[in-house]
Formats: sequence, C-alpha cells, structure tokens
Amino acid sequence: MRPTRTPLLLALALALPVPALSAGPAPEAIALHCGLLFDSARGRSTADQTVVVAEGKVREIRAGMAPVEGARSVDLSGHTCSPGWIDLHVHLDGESSPDSYSEGFRLNPDFLALRASGYAGKTLDAGFTTVRDLGGEVTLALRDAINQGLVRGPRIYAAGKSIATTGGHADPTNGVSREIGAALGTPGPVQGVINSPDEARAAVRQRYKDGSDLIKITATGGVLSYAKSGDGPQFTLEEVQAIVAAAKDYGYRVAAHAHGKEGMRRAIVGGVTSIEHGTYMDDEIFALMKKHGTWYVPTISAGRFVADKSKIDGFYPAVVRPKAARIGALIQSTFGRAFRAGVKIGFGTDSGVSLHGQNADEFIYMVEAGLPANEALRTATVNAAQVLGVDDIGQLAPGFRADVVAMPGDPLADISVVKQVDFVMKDGVVVRSADAAAGAATR
Repeated sequence: MRPTRTPLLLALALALPVPALSAGPAPEAIALHCGLLFDSARGRSTADQTVVVAEGKVREIRAGMAPVEGARSVDLSGHTCSPGWIDLHVHLDGESSPDSYSEGFRLNPDFLALRASGYAGKTLDAGFTTVRDLGGEVTLALRDAINQGLVRGPRIYAAGKSIATTGGHADPTNGVSREIGAALGTPGPVQGVINSPDEARAAVRQRYKDGSDLIKITATGGVLSYAKSGDGPQFTLEEVQAIVAAAKDYGYRVAAHAHGKEGMRRAIVGGVTSIEHGTYMDDEIFALMKKHGTWYVPTISAGRFVADKSKIDGFYPAVVRPKAARIGALIQSTFGRAFRAGVKIGFGTDSGVSLHGQNADEFIYMVEAGLPANEALRTATVNAAQVLGVDDIGQLAPGFRADVVAMPGDPLADISVVKQVDFVMKDGVVVRSADAAAGAATR
C-alpha cells in the first residue's frame, strides 16, 4: 500500500549503539511471575503462572508464583504475559508523510538505514518481537545488524525489494519525469519489475541473491503508488505461478499485496501464502482462500490511516488521494466479513504507512470489527508463526524462544491494555522493563 522510491544502491552503513542487555542471550535463568498467562495455543489465560527462562528459551511453565531456585525473579503479578507479538506486514525503512514521495531524491541510504533502526526500536518497545518486512531494501542489512546485536529491534523476516510489473505498484520509476526515467533506465528483474514468467523467475532468483527471506509481489495496484489504479490486476496467472514455483525452489513463501478481486483470484490460484489488505474480497474469494489454505493479513491500521489522511489537503498527491479515501475506508469491514466466513487470519498492520510503534492498534480494530479478543491475540502469535513457517515462536511453552510481552490488566477483558505494554523480552533478554517491574526483581 505504501509509495515506492527511486532504487537505493547502498544498504546499512553504520548501526546505532545499544545497551548491553540486548546484545546476546541472558547469562542467568529468569523466573517471570505472571498474574495471567495467555496460552496462545488454546486461546485462554491462566492465573498465577511462572515462566522460567534460560539460555534464550522457555525452560518450563510452573503453576503458582513461588521463587525458582537459581533464577532471578521478575514480579509481573499485576500483568498479563503473552508470547511476543508478530507483525506480518511492516515497512521499517519509512513512514507516511507529505514528504514520502520526494525522499528517494533527497535522502541518502545511510540516513534511511539509521532512521529505520529507530523505527525498529519503537516496534520492539510496543511488544512486537518479530516482524515480516515486506519491501524495504535497507531492512536486509538492518535484519543482520539486529541479529548480530548491533541494533535493538525485532527479529526481521525481510522480503527485500517487492516484485511488480511495469507501471505497477512497486515499479520504482512511477511518477518520475521522462528525463529522470531515462537516466534511471528501464527497471527489470534486478530492480523487481517483470513482464513474463521467465522474468518472474529471474526476479525471485535475484531476491535469493540479495539475501531475502521471502517474496513479496504486488498483485494489484496500490493505494499510495503514483498511479491511477489501486485495484486492477497486475500479473498474469502464469507470472504468479512462475514466481511461486521459483520461490518454492528456495524455500520461500510468497506474500501478495492485493486490493482488487481479480488480482486476488490469480494470486490465490497461483499459490501465494498470504493476501495482504484484501479490500475487495467477497464470498467467492473467501471460499477460494479456504479451498487453497491462503492466509489473510488485513492491515486495518493502514486502511484507517490513509482514509483519515486523505481528508487533509496536500498530505497525498492528487492521483493518490481518491484511492486513499475509497479503499482505505473499506478494509475494516472486509476484515469483519472475512473472519465470519472462516478465512485464516494473521496479524499485520502495514506500519510505515501507519505509524511505527502504534502496531497494537490493530488488535483494537479487529475487536471493533467483531473478532473475540483471544482470537485477535492468536492472530499475532500462533497464527502469525504459521504464516512465517517458523515453529519456535508464537507460544510460551518449553523449547520455544523466550519472547514475552506483558501489560497491566487483562486484554481478554479490555483489549485496550495492549497499548500499555511495559515489559518486553526477546530471546530471553529483557529489552523493556517498567520501573515497577525492574524494581521488583530480586535474586
């Protein structure tokens, strides 16, 4: 849904320094004494549970809140502990503003990379310990810097440059003058623009060469791209099938940005893992997704954001504004119909269109649309882990990574408490802790 930029030739040059507490596995066992523990596998909470963490993983779950020999205690008795949340659709390399369309001409890659590290920190502090970044070029290097402990941020599964068709959403030369376009040259598979099954395969192989973790395609037009159509199909079925087949060769899953029905149909039949946004889904598409096992990642946050900003003169270019007003306002109601139809749902916000660090708003919007709070939390835990194909995150259970988010109160009774996160652990390391929780820690 986000705007595209002129290609950047450099990646992350320098990472921001971070506190030593986020640099590696915890050196000692930690016992988290949780007033409530959300069991994402069952979708329910249990009172007075202790999560014992050692060497970056959950060692055991104990009933009660007695001290654990050899472990440092953290008092979260007034909190609900949940598995760390997973956002399946972010863009850490930018954030929507009236300046977004000119940044690629003004800002250097090193600045964009350093700014992205700041957005990553905000995302982690909001309780999101894992994200799927769908389209940022600097985030491949940001992912590696985080993994090496140089930068604080969530675990990133990065798509790298999205794959588009000529003139489609994610064509990096959309909206530039003929002179600049001539200087840039005609984008091809290396730049993520294809026009045949052969070029589709080449683009996937380039993403492999670049070090991507998955593939992102723009199966329809987009809201924020500098082009008229926001929902027309932009790949042939044969092109989608070629992308999916090539992706399978490399163990990649494919996420498909899609607003319009025909583009979604081709993507689903072509074998993509997930449909992102899905604005114009109907009963036929719901049935097709259920038949093929396709996941839906709704991004209500982005829809509401662009619909709201479309009311402000000058926030978006004239060609974008009517798309933002028309398409953005529909996503929340589409989501409500999709979950009632039984479509599988994973959590995703499109942060970068909406604001980084506000990712938890999506839970509230889901519940507003009728999804029970426990199921909303499952979309960002067990469901999202399945979309990623990762089997050691999304649950608090022995052997899983010790990713924990805690908030005062009970989100199953009042979903708004997801906005009050004051404790975050990633891989067994406390990366955010409120004064009350830190002060209660004793040996």
